Amino acid sequence: MAIRSIVTIPDAILREKSKPVETVDDELRALAHDMLETMYAAPGIGLAAVQVGVLRRLIVMDAQKGDEKGKNPLILINPEILAHGDALRVHEEGCLSIPQMYAEVERPALVRVSYIDADGKQQERDFADLEATLVQHEIDHLEGRLFIDHLSRLKRTLIIRKFQKMQRERAKAEVL
Repeated sequence: MAIRSIVTIPDAILREKSKPVETVDDELRALAHDMLETMYAAPGIGLAAVQVGVLRRLIVMDAQKGDEKGKNPLILINPEILAHGDALRVHEEGCLSIPQMYAEVERPALVRVSYIDADGKQQERDFADLEATLVQHEIDHLEGRLFIDHLSRLKRTLIIRKFQKMQRERAKAEVL
């Protein structure tokens, strides 16, 4: 397993639509395990393949806390939202591709997702609350969407400018 570099905005790959996975093989499982290692090291709770520069419909996630973290991570291949509940929830989201930037996003509190697991078996699962938010956030990445796309134009612009300023200051500090 290896920790991979995480792609950040404004890299254009983050806006591209990921391609379906055709074969679940050892190479794909190795990518998924690299993604898990990368996600934990970041640290984060979810990661889409596009965030490590791979345009494949693959996400990993682990919303567990404390001692449970890392015991039962999820690998979802070709995930698709089949249905969502009517109830909404607001959660302060962040993203490893826009580090240290957060905003409240409203999404359905319950979703049913179809996916292929790491063994190549078709699955369906209901996700609620934080896991529902997380799976929707990661599936958005596969469609070329970021959490900031759910914000008003003003809020989105403010976050992007703040991130760019932070990047410039970090680059300036590295030169000194």
